[in-house]
Amino acid sequence: MLLCGLLAGVTIQAQNFDDYFIDKSLRVDYIFTGNFEKQEISLDKLSSLPAWAGRRHHLGEVPLMGNGQVIMRDAQDGTVIYMTSFSTLFQEWLAETEEAKQVTKSFEYTVLLPFPQRPAVVEIKLLDGRHDVRATLTHTVLPDDILIEQKGLSNVTPHKYILKSGDSKDCIDIAFLAEGYTEDEMDIFYKDAEDATESLFSHEPYTSMRDRFNIVAVASPSKDSGVSIPKDNIWKQTAFGSHFSTFYSDRYLTTTNVKQINDALAGIPYEHIIILANSEVYGGGGVYNSFTLSTAHNALTRPVIVHEFGHSFGGLADEYAYEDDVTTDSYPLDVEPWEQNITTQVDFAGKWADLVAPGTPNPTPVEMAEQYPVGLYEGASYSLKGMYRPSFDCRMRSNVIPNFCPVCERAIRKIIEFYTDED
Repeated sequence: MLLCGLLAGVTIQAQNFDDYFIDKSLRVDYIFTGNFEKQEISLDKLSSLPAWAGRRHHLGEVPLMGNGQVIMRDAQDGTVIYMTSFSTLFQEWLAETEEAKQVTKSFEYTVLLPFPQRPAVVEIKLLDGRHDVRATLTHTVLPDDILIEQKGLSNVTPHKYILKSGDSKDCIDIAFLAEGYTEDEMDIFYKDAEDATESLFSHEPYTSMRDRFNIVAVASPSKDSGVSIPKDNIWKQTAFGSHFSTFYSDRYLTTTNVKQINDALAGIPYEHIIILANSEVYGGGGVYNSFTLSTAHNALTRPVIVHEFGHSFGGLADEYAYEDDVTTDSYPLDVEPWEQNITTQVDFAGKWADLVAPGTPNPTPVEMAEQYPVGLYEGASYSLKGMYRPSFDCRMRSNVIPNFCPVCERAIRKIIEFYTDED
């Protein structure tokens, strides 16, 4: 069941966008602070953007639970007028590192909401691996607040469209950002963005649903060429301060400078973000409804970008597990994860049970992969035991297979339909 993210106690009814919102975006910057034991949310800043590029239907729903949700209500009658869900590096840090048990840290997070016509109450929640609320904040947005800064009206970052299928009201807007490209290297960036676009649309369901997307390449310049590689003591001054060795995993390339990312996009319609890093080193990262970050010049760049966008756009989990992985066993095995391509079998009926042929062994032996293209293959999401993936191999498991498995393909298709179909 894909629409699994509806919160208990929230009354859902169809909302008409024009009854509650104007064609602008409300950007809300938050600070998440805490450690393994305790987390807090602080409101940092409100700003407005010239247009709303997000969905105008399914306003009171989310396609996936995520590790956090934002709920906007009309202040007068309490009606839920918009919902969205997300995950963050902060929550990964809490769940997967020993450091979180020893020190308190702060992380940025930015969410885009449709701009309300009337006062609205915004509630943001952070969930843990058991889907329990660990931190929450509620605040009121006054549309006429003079301290809501207007962004994107001038000094818009240079950009050009790679794919323009239609109006933002009807399409999903993806923005490519340049990281570690100097002003003189922007032609290289534009070519890299074109290559990445073709990589993405060479995979189903993106191929057959290409006409539902707009792709824009945003030429955000860096002082230095390349990105930071801490293990080699290489530090660069780049647009978003990205670096490898996130959480001490050498191939994990991310950034915590979320406000800088969104500042570079002010004035440009966007919903989902792919950051291309000017590097030949293998690596990347993707966080659901946050961003994808991938190197652009490695031999495996094409499959890596598609894989990481599977995280940030499709909300898909990694399907691999290694004995020495630093994030081993980061999921509780007595709870069904919200990601659609992994299961602990606590609630397998809500996942891909309908795609499993009768008589398929459980667990499904690897040597029977050709006989059972969809089954229950043990080992996924960094856990060698107790966590199951749909197929022996998939784009979410390795860079070898050239496509998504049937379960991941279906999950992405439903996400695209959620954003672009009114019914």
